[in-house]
Amino acid sequence: MGIYDSSEIPGMKKALIISYYWPPSGGAGVQRWLKFVKYLRDFDWEPVVFCPENPEYPETDSSLFADVPPSLEVLKLPIWEPYTLYKRFLGQKKGEKISAAFLSEKKKNKTLEDISVWIRGNLFIPDARKFWIRPAVKYLEKYLAAHPADVIISTGPPHTTHLIALALAGRTGTPWLADFRDPWTNIDFYKELKLSSRADKKHHKLELEVLQKASAVTVVSNTMASDFNKIHPRGYKVITNGYDQQDIAGDSVVTLDSKFSLAHIGTLASARNPLTLWKALRNLLVSDPALAADLEIKLVGKIDHSVITSLEEYGLTGFVRKIDYLSHDRVVVCQQQSQVLLLIINNTPNAGMILTGKFFEYMAAKRPILCLGPEDGDASLILEETRAGLLAGFDDVEKMEKHILHYYRMFQTNRLEVVSRQTEKYSRRELTRELSQVLNDISL
Repeated sequence: MGIYDSSEIPGMKKALIISYYWPPSGGAGVQRWLKFVKYLRDFDWEPVVFCPENPEYPETDSSLFADVPPSLEVLKLPIWEPYTLYKRFLGQKKGEKISAAFLSEKKKNKTLEDISVWIRGNLFIPDARKFWIRPAVKYLEKYLAAHPADVIISTGPPHTTHLIALALAGRTGTPWLADFRDPWTNIDFYKELKLSSRADKKHHKLELEVLQKASAVTVVSNTMASDFNKIHPRGYKVITNGYDQQDIAGDSVVTLDSKFSLAHIGTLASARNPLTLWKALRNLLVSDPALAADLEIKLVGKIDHSVITSLEEYGLTGFVRKIDYLSHDRVVVCQQQSQVLLLIINNTPNAGMILTGKFFEYMAAKRPILCLGPEDGDASLILEETRAGLLAGFDDVEKMEKHILHYYRMFQTNRLEVVSRQTEKYSRRELTRELSQVLNDISL
């Protein structure tokens, strides 16, 4: 892309953003910084993005290029990743995509899978993008010598980006913001990596070094900030994910689904298999036979084979409408069309800190949210604050039945709607304002 010369605008500062995910990457990983970049110029910051030239993305979505600001400078450098060897080892075709979050749409050879996971966790630290660190540091150090930046920003995972920024900040003295979209050693699948004690210590050592040496650290939830404070006490700035008002369908007419649709948008991995929801629906189909004529379980995105098995076991397969990956612009419409939006939080030890970007997009869709998650987590607090939906605990089948029945009765009388409040602070533009203040503070 062309270069936007910020030097021509008095007061404009420059931020070098190191991100693995960038359009045409699809999925959740790209959204946070794509939206920050979209609005940074409104707050006197000119972004420059550094990303891989040949990345391995689980999904691609060319519609996201519409959010890239005009004349944005995007720096790209080739990356070598071991995924070709990984696919060959597991018997996958060269063109097959690598799924995120340990999701398997088909059953795999468990022995081969266990070996590949061990290799991933113990030999590729912090992650499989580690071979990008040295060439990226060399390239960016040369770039910064010719084009100084006021701040360096790294966003992870993958945490390789933080190690690139760590080296650059040390060599150039440039202030550095480390942004964590997910935790590092407390991420939900960390214990599945089959780490040796040596590898575990190395992960913790690198994590601590990043938390100690970054000029500022941003996280997406209050619980994540508390968790990081146990590792290294400092002032962590919470900037949640959010929604972009410009994504909403505006004045165009969106027709609601005629069925009582319960829609989940995004990946349904095994840790997110909502057994309590399936049990509640099975029970309600018995106690309220009318539901069978109206119910539709709308699943948009990749689904782990364990979820498919559970749907079969609970007799729900006939109610499922499976939709493959949708581009983000189509996802927004799908959310607005759905009667109820399902927010399923991973049933893992770090569940309390999980606040996905999807949560806030659901909020903007102005459709009722039905959440399965921890009753004392960050998502529960925001649902209560905004009145955007209802939540049942991971094992609370009775409450889940009550919530579904409440929404279904409203659907039957054409009154199924939500009147949320205090959602404006979660707009992407307002969150970018908060980010700009962090950047201003460290660049003084």
